[in-house]
Amino acid sequence: MLTPLLLLTQLAFPQQSCESLAQLKLNRAEITSAAPAANSCIVKLTARPTKDSDIKIEVHLPISNWNGRYRQVGNGGWAGAVPVAAIKAAAEQGYAAAGTDDGHPRGAGDAVWAIGHPEKIIDFGHRAVHLTSVHAKTILAAFYGKPANKNYFVGCSDGGREALQEAQRYPEDFDGIIAGAPAYDWSHHFAGFVWNAQALRKDPRSFIPHEKLPVIQKAALAACDKLDGVDDELVEDPRACKFNPDVLLCKGPDAPTCLTRPQLAALKKIYAGPRNPRTGKLIYPGYPPSTEATGNEWANWILGKPPEPSIQMRFGLSFFGQAVYEDPNWNYLAMEFDSDVAYGDQKAGIHINSNNPDLRSFRANGGKLLMYHGWADGAISAYSSIDYYENVTNFLNRFPDGRAASKAPVHDFFRLFMVPGMGHCAGGVGPNRFGNGNNAPHDPNRNIVAALERWVEEGTAPEKIIAHGAKPDFSRPLCPYPQKVTYNGTGDPNNAASFSCK
Repeated sequence: MLTPLLLLTQLAFPQQSCESLAQLKLNRAEITSAAPAANSCIVKLTARPTKDSDIKIEVHLPISNWNGRYRQVGNGGWAGAVPVAAIKAAAEQGYAAAGTDDGHPRGAGDAVWAIGHPEKIIDFGHRAVHLTSVHAKTILAAFYGKPANKNYFVGCSDGGREALQEAQRYPEDFDGIIAGAPAYDWSHHFAGFVWNAQALRKDPRSFIPHEKLPVIQKAALAACDKLDGVDDELVEDPRACKFNPDVLLCKGPDAPTCLTRPQLAALKKIYAGPRNPRTGKLIYPGYPPSTEATGNEWANWILGKPPEPSIQMRFGLSFFGQAVYEDPNWNYLAMEFDSDVAYGDQKAGIHINSNNPDLRSFRANGGKLLMYHGWADGAISAYSSIDYYENVTNFLNRFPDGRAASKAPVHDFFRLFMVPGMGHCAGGVGPNRFGNGNNAPHDPNRNIVAALERWVEEGTAPEKIIAHGAKPDFSRPLCPYPQKVTYNGTGDPNNAASFSCK
């Protein structure tokens, strides 16, 4: 029998040397290099689950300070590169970490790689992320001589979509998942991008100049800012905002302080989101009022500067023009929001979308899911995360025939945190620092990753997370949906202690 001292000594050294991992045999994957760098063993490999697959994966294994956990990091946009910086940062914190390029070497802003390559769509959609988990865990176990104690996935935007794919399709891959601003309804999400581009550019008179965004935001805040009990230029829940944009209509000629009738019509379309013209069903939710001028979110993502496309427009063109119709000359102005959307769902959405509300297997496996979304997000509508949470709730509460499906409340394993004033994944004027990809202290009360680990490993669910803003003296609690942050009526409005979750 090993003495405790001898056991600890053996566990302090890897089961295999870093360089010897290059000889490790994997299923339909090849390790291309394994070498130490700084305090990590860095392993690079290529997975080829099909003849047309070429999935790049990188694994970083801390040599001396492994915390016993595995963390996989997500991508952004169309991916196209291994997220090395995020992998390295996780390894420096003591995690064995890995990530992938999702199966293609192109930039995150286009999908030209998808033309004529249906297997690469599947790799991007979900297969690359799953195989990264499988191969990284095999390499990890060989290096340390044992598997990780717990496995986590952390991603935002496309990484949030990947996170939900894992919970839905591969529920045993991870014990805990963080999905930030998830682009989970990819095909409808990008249809919303085209909708906004049409609203602003089909008629040149409809385009809203950047300098008018502060005018719009000021009017929306005047109508909604005090709904949470404090005048702080933050709207806790824009769904309660009854802002009527008609107040912005120019009473005379066009001026910097008002909107022309075509501009007002475009703004209303952005707020409303696209609907199927035949059925009237909402395809994708619009964007909430009150943050139009915050952090250039609308300026860069939604408006752009004609004739150059906005970021949304580029992504919309890449999805429908390259991934769906495989036609670089596809005309977004002619897109039809019935048949074209349906074809996008069938052609690519079936592999990319992660909108399945059935999380029963993930829950049964003991998994925990934390999702967050900034209300000022100009890329992915914040409404969409609430929609997904509600869809999961409704699905788990009822079978289609009306019988009760589950007595366990959704918040026992899935919690959503909405963040006022925060932009896409980070930034903005609100309480945007809470461990979501930054250097917040690893405190479960202030760091969403630490909160997830405590939930998974100790069974303590996060009742609130204290987030901080750009100002060093600004803090605010984030409350699990459907609770809302409410000012107590007294105290410093810059201090989280002056607010409660109700």
